[in-house]
Amino acid sequence: MIPVAVREAGLPEGLVAIPVRTRLVIPGDDLAALVGGAVRGIARPGDVVAIAETAVAIAQSRFIAAEAIRPSRLALMLSRHAGALATMSQPESLQLVIDQAGVPKVLWATVAHVAGRLRGKRGVFYEVLGEAIAAIDGYTGTLPPYERAIVLGPAEPDRVATELAAALGVHVAIVDANDLRRTKALGASPQLDRAGVERALLGNPHGNGDEQTPLVVLAWRGTGPHPLVTP
Repeated sequence: MIPVAVREAGLPEGLVAIPVRTRLVIPGDDLAALVGGAVRGIARPGDVVAIAETAVAIAQSRFIAAEAIRPSRLALMLSRHAGALATMSQPESLQLVIDQAGVPKVLWATVAHVAGRLRGKRGVFYEVLGEAIAAIDGYTGTLPPYERAIVLGPAEPDRVATELAAALGVHVAIVDANDLRRTKALGASPQLDRAGVERALLGNPHGNGDEQTPLVVLAWRGTGPHPLVTP
């Protein structure tokens, strides 16, 4: 299948996002070989390759089967009242958040959330627990054999991005994106404009299901230097 380039509204003319399909990522994968083979003939030297953080974490064996987690009563209770975010609506994923943040902080986040709702403010729970939630992806049930895998955040994303950039001759970002138009660059090689990468991926060209496109080439086909790379 030939990758189809898409352009996010508001970005410079000439900057396109090209989703790239790969084989299934497995624990222990050589990411340089995997990414390099997938983007060969698509990415030019100096382009930006955005890698889904889930793919990096799986290669690092940073995931846990939901069946291996026993949710506490607190996790079961809170998950029943959670919104659409998978991490919070699944008691197993929420238990990992509790384990990471601690029961006192989760209880404080719950109280603050209720108080915020009474004042008409939404999302306080996520604000208080921000990084603890962001570091855990709930299972999606879409891509065997990982349909029941809870994926943790990748280890040392800046180091991984820098090493991949040096090996591949492109700029590299490791990103967490979803269909809610929220994107976070968890890691980036030197000279890369993280905020610009996040804006470029707001439409989530990676996909959130079984597309198996964990790579997106942010290709610059305009004139002058790449707008996401600083001098």
